[in-house]
Amino acid sequence: MAMVSSRLVFLFSICILISQAFAQQRYFLYYNCSDNGNYTSNSTYKANLNRVLYSLSSNTEIDYGFYNFSYGKSPDQVYSIGLCRGDVNPDICLSCLKNATNLLTLLCPTQKEAIGGFDYCLLRYSFRDIFGIMVGSPAFVMRNVDNVSSNYEQFRQDLTTLLGSQISQAAAGGSLRKFAVGNTTAPDSQTLYSLAQCTPDLSVQDCRDCLNRTATELLPNCCDGRQGGRVVRPSCNLRYEIYLFYNATADKASSPSLSPPPPPVPSVSPPASNNTPAAKGKESNKSRIVIIVVPIISFVVLIIISFCIFLRVRKPREKPQSESVDEIRSVESLQLGFGTIKVATDDFSDANKLGQGGFGVVYKGKLSDGQVIAVKRLSKNLGQGDLEFKNEVLLVAKLQHRNLVRLLGFCLEGIERLLIYEFMPNGSLDHFIFDPIKRAKLDWARRYKIIGDIARGLLYLHEDSRLRIIHRDLKASNILLDSEMNPKISDFGMARLFELDQSADNTSRIVGTYGYMAPEYAMHGQFSVKSDVFSFGVLVLEIISGKKNSSFRNGENMEDLLSYAWKNWKQGIISNLVDPTLKAGSTTEIMRCIHIGLLCVQDNVAVRPTIASVVLMLNSYSITLPIPLEPAFFMNSGIESNIHLQGENDSRVMESNQSKGSSVQASINEASITELSPR
Repeated sequence: MAMVSSRLVFLFSICILISQAFAQQRYFLYYNCSDNGNYTSNSTYKANLNRVLYSLSSNTEIDYGFYNFSYGKSPDQVYSIGLCRGDVNPDICLSCLKNATNLLTLLCPTQKEAIGGFDYCLLRYSFRDIFGIMVGSPAFVMRNVDNVSSNYEQFRQDLTTLLGSQISQAAAGGSLRKFAVGNTTAPDSQTLYSLAQCTPDLSVQDCRDCLNRTATELLPNCCDGRQGGRVVRPSCNLRYEIYLFYNATADKASSPSLSPPPPPVPSVSPPASNNTPAAKGKESNKSRIVIIVVPIISFVVLIIISFCIFLRVRKPREKPQSESVDEIRSVESLQLGFGTIKVATDDFSDANKLGQGGFGVVYKGKLSDGQVIAVKRLSKNLGQGDLEFKNEVLLVAKLQHRNLVRLLGFCLEGIERLLIYEFMPNGSLDHFIFDPIKRAKLDWARRYKIIGDIARGLLYLHEDSRLRIIHRDLKASNILLDSEMNPKISDFGMARLFELDQSADNTSRIVGTYGYMAPEYAMHGQFSVKSDVFSFGVLVLEIISGKKNSSFRNGENMEDLLSYAWKNWKQGIISNLVDPTLKAGSTTEIMRCIHIGLLCVQDNVAVRPTIASVVLMLNSYSITLPIPLEPAFFMNSGIESNIHLQGENDSRVMESNQSKGSSVQASINEASITELSPR
């Protein structure tokens, strides 16, 4: 029964994806699942593959149709290439790649190498480096079912001349695009159209060789005497037809900005298996060419879509009820008695006090089974009802990631509200990087790992969890360290829940920690995933420099860390920014992290990278980093003197009074504590 159910789920997924591709005129033409290696569903390779394919199909910063990303470390590193037809606009390109990603991973569910594509795009991934390397197989060939009606020799001569011209033009393209289209007059007053394209990471010679071999070896074998044909290879593709199949403006415009016209009814068919290059050799068993002919299968597709809809809506009332019951049970299973926690903390004794923040006091405790815990005893004037408190608990309990502090339970009795977290024995990150003695324990390798782990935790909050969470208070004191110095993001008291398709919001009640706040949030109450990225950038620069992003004396001037970092970056004096204890670290990695940090703290929200891009930058040196623009400066601008930040209730009102010389020290923070005063 379980096997039947899993097969139904698989077929259901396939029919939905095919119906979506059909509706969007994306004809899935070919795919190949290589036998060179397999992975399991819970493996590191699978996780890396998901990450790199998501980044490839969601990158909106690239507009030239070529994507090459890698992620992870050997032997689980994943390399991926996405190539869109050169006449396709970016929106259609990304939509096509997304469809290809969904289908290819379903059709090749365990293979480490796969390739597939639609009319408009090609997708390829592998565990081996595939960048800048010409690869000719597997080759997919398709031909028009109609023969050349007359004057075959003249047709072939005209085709040879046209393809030669397009091959030279495509090979001469730049590093962003190697693509050419054109036409010529053929016998019987026909117009012959052709297209040639290479992945732009190939050299001029490799591109020319790939296309020439395709034109002289593969294309004649499949399509000699036919009115049209195409060959798709991993590194290049070639096609000709007697009808216009590409955007007519593509050979006139320097960069395509129009969508290609809907293709005519495909009249191509795969050649006989004994003439198909893709059907030869080791990889032949899993190579497929699927031709979708609209008039023939439209009725079948409608049936499939109807069946899919039926499966979706057959039991609409049972699922919400089941989920609701499961969530209630999940919350209740986390609830602990107040007496249990009172005993564990020795009646909340001062000896067990770890720290105090705006939300309450944190205590160290020990349960009867010997488990050490951190207990946050929330302030009694938060004005939060029982239902709201349980909803917050449920939200935090759902966040399960190795770089997030784990919620173990809660207590709700009378006016008492307690949150029980895993205990982090090494306290918070700020106790190390800002301490002149303890910072020596964090060499560069450790700091680099901490930066990467924080980025992955933030990526989970922004994109990988069931919910999209904006933390709004990411800072060094909210990064806790376990016994092995692994970082975990803590304190979600200020977090905001977004819809999955929501990107930004506004508030008149600003909360957070001054110095880590993005300028658009501090000044206008505008927050988004990019405001968390800003805070991450500040944190990266703090980890590298050992300096707080607060006013400090630099010679005769008072500066903040961002202005200091920017000035030294512009002058090329990076050594001034690096903690002296890191002199033995990798200069290349340190400079790259400074570069990434400056990209994150740019004043312009639009040019800041997403955290997904940051993770890729940290893990792949094949990605060229853009030049950062000037960051937002605070401390040297004079605007900080009388900033008033109104909290979300009376206990969260924050006011900066640096003009009077007052300062707020970081609290001792070995558990999840919210520090509400600006620094």
